[in-house]
Amino acid sequence: MPEVIFPGPEGRLEGRFAPAPKPRAPVAMILHPHPNAGGTMNNRIVQELYKTFQRRGFATLRFNFRGVGKSQGTFDNGIGELSDAASALDWVQSFHPEASTTWIAGVSFGAWIGMQLLMRRPEIRGFISVAPPANMYDFSFLAPCPSSGIIIQGEGDEVATPAATQKLVDKLRTQKHITIHHDTIPQANHFFQDEMEQLMGSVDKYLDMRLDPNSPIR
Repeated sequence: MPEVIFPGPEGRLEGRFAPAPKPRAPVAMILHPHPNAGGTMNNRIVQELYKTFQRRGFATLRFNFRGVGKSQGTFDNGIGELSDAASALDWVQSFHPEASTTWIAGVSFGAWIGMQLLMRRPEIRGFISVAPPANMYDFSFLAPCPSSGIIIQGEGDEVATPAATQKLVDKLRTQKHITIHHDTIPQANHFFQDEMEQLMGSVDKYLDMRLDPNSPIR
């Protein structure tokens, strides 16, 4: 899990990178929760997502947004963080220009940034959004959402409310040519404190389906 430092729009960005074991391997990038709420690339869910993609043979990156850890710059309300994510993806792809596919996973604020990145980067073929704060941020930019993915919500989430997430899922499901999965984890709060196993079980089940060569979702 080598520490990496790479250039971002506002200076250096700090990350952890697991190179791919073989050529043309897929790429995955994991985005952390809100910096002002203590979110970093060492968030527990971010680390578990990172390990999951790494185990599956992806070239996998997690990194700190500007102003977090050793990353330079200051918090920019999502605008600069989206630029950070685009730079980070460029950096990974510079090592893996032949990558077969690209995935984005994000937690809370990171899910909001990740879904904006979908709109900019047509090579992203799948996403995992954990507890997207649909009640706090505008997700109307997903018009139309360009790729299929899964949204996972805690039933007892007091930060990103289940009702707002359901509304987002319902809206995305009206679109043709993409498939949105939606899992609700019983009793889980915003941090999935005691439900990490169920959360990662949901992620693994979804990835098993999507990464199967015979998957109906391309």
